[in-house]
Amino acid sequence: MSDLLERLRARGWRMTSQRRVVAEVLDGDHVHLTAEEVHALAVRRLPEISRATVYNALGELVSLGEVMEVSTDGRAKRFDPNAHRPHQHLMCSGCGAIRDVHPTGDPLAGLPAEERFGFTVSDAEVTYRGLCPDCAPAVRPSPAGDAPH
Repeated sequence: MSDLLERLRARGWRMTSQRRVVAEVLDGDHVHLTAEEVHALAVRRLPEISRATVYNALGELVSLGEVMEVSTDGRAKRFDPNAHRPHQHLMCSGCGAIRDVHPTGDPLAGLPAEERFGFTVSDAEVTYRGLCPDCAPAVRPSPAGDAPH
């Protein structure tokens, strides 16, 4: 059984076939699906599942704190099942791919006291942006004769 399904069972979440399929689709590492992607994958497993049921299940999972909504650059919201493992995100500016990353150090340490404006800061969300290997232009070595003088 998946980590997400185990957590939901432990919380006593009523596990209908539709809810189970949504949880199964979300389970895994580096999963950051949109609601439409969750629905498309859920339909493959349970053809009669409706879009409204998927949206309702996602809303409940977010409300329970078992799934996080990830919003990036005005793109569609994505749903991250790794809500119980502290992490940050690495996002491709080209295709929108998202990966979970676990850098060392405290991200709050990078915010100096004078930049906190009296806030008691309890959390930080960090998103690293760049280009994934598929979107980045290939780096080609220049021919030996093209070296600058």
